[in-house]
Amino acid sequence: MAKKEPAPPLPGSDAKPAGKLKLIIVIAVALLLAVGLSIGGTWLVLHKNSAADEAKSEEAAEGAAPGKQPAIYEQLAPAFVVNFKQDGRQRYMQVSIALMARDEAQLKALKVHLPMLRNRLVMLFSGQDFNALTTPVGKEMLRQQATASVQELAQKEIGQTVVEQVLFTNFVLQ
Repeated sequence: MAKKEPAPPLPGSDAKPAGKLKLIIVIAVALLLAVGLSIGGTWLVLHKNSAADEAKSEEAAEGAAPGKQPAIYEQLAPAFVVNFKQDGRQRYMQVSIALMARDEAQLKALKVHLPMLRNRLVMLFSGQDFNALTTPVGKEMLRQQATASVQELAQKEIGQTVVEQVLFTNFVLQ
């Protein structure tokens, strides 16, 4: 039996496999180029946005008041506990307070007068009407009165108001 030899390739059939290979290479290069452009564009946009944010931050820092310092909070511990006699019934109020100031040195100077400050606040709290304190407006009024009282003491003892706000960090009525 004789072996059959494969038929010689036709001149047109040679081009088809090479053409497919060229097509695959062109598609792969185009795909890699598209991915590269996508990554480059994303990086450029993100970098441009971060540069704009940095510029805005710098402008905001320059535009801020030069004398404005960050807030400092001083927690007054232990919490204030006062009692009321309301309609023949004993009632209690517990308030935790934080003082907000901007100058550390002045706040330290005010700490020297902490016993007097606590006394003023206890007297202020114990003189309140229990029913008025059950409303949000009553609580806000008490907070403003406490702020005014602390600022008055600071003005009298140190010569400056020192405390911007008195903040209630816990407020319990029973």
